[in-house]
Amino acid sequence: MTTALYLEHYLDSLEHLPIELQRNFTLLRDLDARAQNLMQTIDKYATEYLEGLAYPTNKSSSMSSDKKKELISNIQKMFNKSKEYGDDKVQLAIQTYELVDKHIRRLDNDLARFEAEIQEKAAASSSRSVEETPGNKSKNRSKKTKEKDKKRSRDSSEDESVAAKTKKKQKRGGSKAQTAKAAEVAIAAPLTHPSDVLDMPVDPNEPTYCLCHQVSYGEMIACEVPDCPIEWFHFACVNLTTKPKGKWYCPKCLEERKKK
Repeated sequence: MTTALYLEHYLDSLEHLPIELQRNFTLLRDLDARAQNLMQTIDKYATEYLEGLAYPTNKSSSMSSDKKKELISNIQKMFNKSKEYGDDKVQLAIQTYELVDKHIRRLDNDLARFEAEIQEKAAASSSRSVEETPGNKSKNRSKKTKEKDKKRSRDSSEDESVAAKTKKKQKRGGSKAQTAKAAEVAIAAPLTHPSDVLDMPVDPNEPTYCLCHQVSYGEMIACEVPDCPIEWFHFACVNLTTKPKGKWYCPKCLEERKKK
């Protein structure tokens, strides 16, 4: 679940919260107003009762016992009613607190779930990055290098075929100038001696070929067998100076074909 969905769901749950809080606060104000009115009435009755007790000898202001009992009874009832209002206010306050606390707990749970999802995504991302190790990258690099070698070999083979055709024309025409030009085309891509390659620094990730298990260099030829385990060979390692006509098979594949 995305952050936007968490936020949307949480805002939906808060839609009725303001109305509920407003209702509770209105009830609290109403109960408080009633309790205040009762306290004022209690003060009035208490003053009247105390004045009757202050002048017991004054007949005009003397209070009968029934009147005193009535005042005491009214004061007691009002105190009990005021206490009920106070209890109702406490219950409303607790209800309001629990209402807000419920949404706070939900927010905490959503945050915990969101953090857990982020950690899971981070773990998945790290596992994918582990799969993309330097070894895998070197394999991809080796594959690209191999494709470049194939292309280079095809280009050199085309150059050799052009040189061979030029030589045939030179023999027929007997022109020395054409012979020299054909020779220049034929040696345009000179062979590199294996010892020169071995002396050069070699990348450990560079793929190896041929019977000599060395990196690609100079002129190379591919075996025509699709499942050949080596596939590419140096001319010098298979005793070739030029690309043969037709299909060419490496010594191992040729031996297997003869057995069949």
